[in-house]
Amino acid sequence: MLNKIVMAMCATCVLSLPVIGKTLTIATVNNGDMVIMKELSSDFTKKNPGIELEWVTLEENILRQRVTTDVATKGGQYDVMTIGTYEVPIWAKRGWLNPLDKLGENYDLDDLLPAVRDGLTVNGQLHAAPFYAESSMVIYRTDLLAKAGMTMPTEPTWDFIEKAAKAMTDKANNVYGICLRGKAGWGENMALLTAMSNSFGAKWFDERWDPQLDSQAWHDTVEYYVSLLQNYGPPGSSSNGFNENLALFQTGKCGIWIDATVAGAFVTNAQDSEVADSVGFALAPNKGLGKRGNWLWAWSLAVPASSKKSDEAMKFVSWATSKEYLALVAEAKGISKVPPGTRKSLYANPAYMAASPFAQITLDSINAADPNNPTVDPVPYVGIQFVAIPEFQGIGTAVGRQLSGVLAGQMTVKEGLARSQKLVKRSMRKAGYPKK
Repeated sequence: MLNKIVMAMCATCVLSLPVIGKTLTIATVNNGDMVIMKELSSDFTKKNPGIELEWVTLEENILRQRVTTDVATKGGQYDVMTIGTYEVPIWAKRGWLNPLDKLGENYDLDDLLPAVRDGLTVNGQLHAAPFYAESSMVIYRTDLLAKAGMTMPTEPTWDFIEKAAKAMTDKANNVYGICLRGKAGWGENMALLTAMSNSFGAKWFDERWDPQLDSQAWHDTVEYYVSLLQNYGPPGSSSNGFNENLALFQTGKCGIWIDATVAGAFVTNAQDSEVADSVGFALAPNKGLGKRGNWLWAWSLAVPASSKKSDEAMKFVSWATSKEYLALVAEAKGISKVPPGTRKSLYANPAYMAASPFAQITLDSINAADPNNPTVDPVPYVGIQFVAIPEFQGIGTAVGRQLSGVLAGQMTVKEGLARSQKLVKRSMRKAGYPKK
């Protein structure tokens, strides 16, 4: 009744009511590049009045769980999701993601690196835009290696890594020769171990989809990994993921760290890293079998089909993954802090290459990654640090828990792999493998 009286008193006053804006809920991982994106997001809201941003920033494993649950149940909780190369083709084929067909005329799709763009394209349409892309590499302390009288090859072997880690370890002064992921998760310890296992000649499945976790090659991989960390790694390695190892390396506690190429900008930034002037880079190690232990991944922004604000969400995705955003980061944070691995134009920029000692290794590692031929022997799947099937998220996490337990000393390598083989076999059988 009151509303009717007000409208009667001023038939035109409705025209002066403020426009009610839309709020986009963005789910992202708590990595450094995403933190910068959040810091600079006022640039987006200024350019897009009427759109507000609500951020949900989570640890990697928790993010994966929440966005997977939301997209699978069509919950609509998030308007923009940070997902990876694993999820995009699977979710797109299930109709869970909107194709990114409204990124704008100036977006320049052709500037995206082909390997990265291909991994995010389904049926000829981009279903997620890469925010940053990565492979993996060896990050090491040049001063500690020189002190040990050693020189890092551009293409080191795993045997060299072990010798260097031993020589660089000084536990009395809290310096550990090697830092590697030990935290359980299909995208945490299993990303490292799966990529590592490829170089040791291992594989998740044979061509008939029979699990191979109890093979000698897997045993050799995990035995090497556990021995390396137990002898030369920091205490509590089974709890360390990317961010924990980054903090250890930046504070001078790691001689060698093998992880994502995206870390290059953080370990060489003097504001964040105590060892910024003593860092070198090399390609991921090999075992002499023709495969390196490097992976291919793109943290990407996608719009779930359940979002009621798809057009606004696509505007944000376009802003955050554009060439203009890279220029904004360069101006605000320095050119070496630009999100790497996504655009050709970045690696054609002499200023970026000069300021970023990790840039060439990053580009070479991404270009060398071959998801279609990830292993020494033929396999029925694609994916380097993951197996590109829907079931992998579950089995990868389950195996990750077993191998984190092995690292923590809760069981032997043989016991951990035997349990892993059993659970993977059971899960694949329930899922109907081998597929006809």
